[in-house]
Amino acid sequence: MNEERLKKLKEWEAQKPDDAFFKYAISQEYISAGNDAEAQKYLDLLSDKFPDYLATYYQLGKLHERLQEPGKAIAAYTKGKEVARIAGDAKTLRELNEALTQLEDE
Repeated sequence: MNEERLKKLKEWEAQKPDDAFFKYAISQEYISAGNDAEAQKYLDLLSDKFPDYLATYYQLGKLHERLQEPGKAIAAYTKGKEVARIAGDAKTLRELNEALTQLEDE
């Protein structure tokens, strides 16, 4: 994890608390550092406060897979599929379908 980048992202997040991108970027920094607990805080916040931020659901599903919580992973992927359908984002819908299928096949 790049501490300087994380610090900067948190500064920007504080300046723009209604911008989902900074929360998502912070979650990705934590994921890259292997800090799933902190990443989950940001991904859960995104899914609660910014439910239309589509990128959240794939990462949240993968996090729950790593934590061996398949039911929560399925719920994240399923919610993401709904958001992708509404947004008309066929590419993300395919990615979420693929992740869900792989998880269910395990």
